[in-house]
Amino acid sequence: MAARVVSPSKKLFKSLCNGKFFSTRPLNSSSPSSSSISINLTTEKPEQQPPIDLHQLTNTASLNLHDVEKLFSSVPTTKLLRASANLQMAAMEPMVDFGMWVMNSKLMDIEVFKEIVLGFVKHTFYEHFCAGEDALATGETVRRLHNGGAGLRTMLDYAVEYAGDNQSCDRNLEVFLRTVEIAKSLPPSSVSFVIVKISAICPLKLLERVSDLLRWQHKNPSFNLAWKMDTLPILSDISPTYHTLKEPEPLTLEEEHDLQLGHQRLLKICQNCLESNIPLMIDAEHTSVQPAIDYLTYSSAIMYNKDDNILVYGTIQAYLKDAKERLLQAYQAADEMGVPVGIKLVRGAYMSSERKLASSLGFESPIHNSIQETHTCYNDCASFMLNKIANGPGALVLATHNIESGRIAVGQAHDLGIGKVNQKLEFAQLYGMSDALSFGLRNAGFQVSKYMPFGPVEIAMSYLLRRAEENRGLLSTSNLDWQLMRNELKRRLKAAIF
Repeated sequence: MAARVVSPSKKLFKSLCNGKFFSTRPLNSSSPSSSSISINLTTEKPEQQPPIDLHQLTNTASLNLHDVEKLFSSVPTTKLLRASANLQMAAMEPMVDFGMWVMNSKLMDIEVFKEIVLGFVKHTFYEHFCAGEDALATGETVRRLHNGGAGLRTMLDYAVEYAGDNQSCDRNLEVFLRTVEIAKSLPPSSVSFVIVKISAICPLKLLERVSDLLRWQHKNPSFNLAWKMDTLPILSDISPTYHTLKEPEPLTLEEEHDLQLGHQRLLKICQNCLESNIPLMIDAEHTSVQPAIDYLTYSSAIMYNKDDNILVYGTIQAYLKDAKERLLQAYQAADEMGVPVGIKLVRGAYMSSERKLASSLGFESPIHNSIQETHTCYNDCASFMLNKIANGPGALVLATHNIESGRIAVGQAHDLGIGKVNQKLEFAQLYGMSDALSFGLRNAGFQVSKYMPFGPVEIAMSYLLRRAEENRGLLSTSNLDWQLMRNELKRRLKAAIF
């Protein structure tokens, strides 16, 4: 099928990039307190942070993080104690380093040693950051969050990392389809999304090959890709293309067949989600495979996103220098095609590996040079999307652990008249992290989801190790949650005594 890519007009695109259509609300109004709780995405070692002044957490009336009794009212004391202990351990870099060394060492080949380590992980970090090993345990966790007083929704994520062949992809497909069934069986609205990683249902090497060809076509528009379907713009003029320095070989007939299989797996999940009335979220991954992921995501969105029913959501990683341009291009093209867009906005999750790859090839990192540039990009993209969904089609998931970004978005949503409990806007944080922000946003009346991985401990270990490595800065600054939890525990102790 010949590809149809709708490009935005250059005049409009220039206006968008210059900020003409962004909110006039200040986006960089970081106070000293907000900088101390930001996610550190641009330094290998987190900077030393000043103490957090909890009295400055009430700057916005609708996002109150100061009233710890109200924040943690739905959390039992035993769970609060365990969560506080786990966060404190996770924030200790030597422990993270030692844990990663152990998990990657030959000691794990010793069965007894492996059982001891996995047992420790299961009853500490796994139980804190993952929902459970099977459908039953996961369902109980979802119900507890939604109906047990917390009022939080769930993004269900089978915690598999990637697949190398079609057999693995088929096995993963069956689990994703069962995940949709799990979501369907749970209380209405308790599950906000089913999460899928494209690299789990399409072989990783094939995604790299497809991404190479898409990058080469971006460099040379006359380069023909006969297999390419209708899509939205995938790359911008500043997108990293150093992965593809010479013209790639065309896909073989076997590779084309495997690509078709990968797309069919995605469409099968889409169809099941449609029939179950549960939106599908596609995660972002490495830049080496992201073009292929966006291609499959946008192609599916064109097929399934209709009017106000947005089934397929893509993900933009704001720590990438080309994030805003790619978002603007995709949104404008979709608007011209009459396709509503669903976007999850994140800061990013592959900083270390992205920098290493670019450096090894002799190129500049695709990630912003400073944390403030990342914050600005995130807030700009959020502002653009909030303006768009307030006045037209589209939907936005703001996945953030950054208090200032949450505060700004809440203020802008209020200014734009976007209803708090509104299907067009959802906030999200990782399960086991930034609970204070989640509860604060919930108390302010917004829909809030927790990104909740599940699966056997052995499967989830790769996810946990990746999160530990990539979120070093975030874990080190999670002392906000720990500090607030500690204050609530002190309050409960005093109340019990007096």
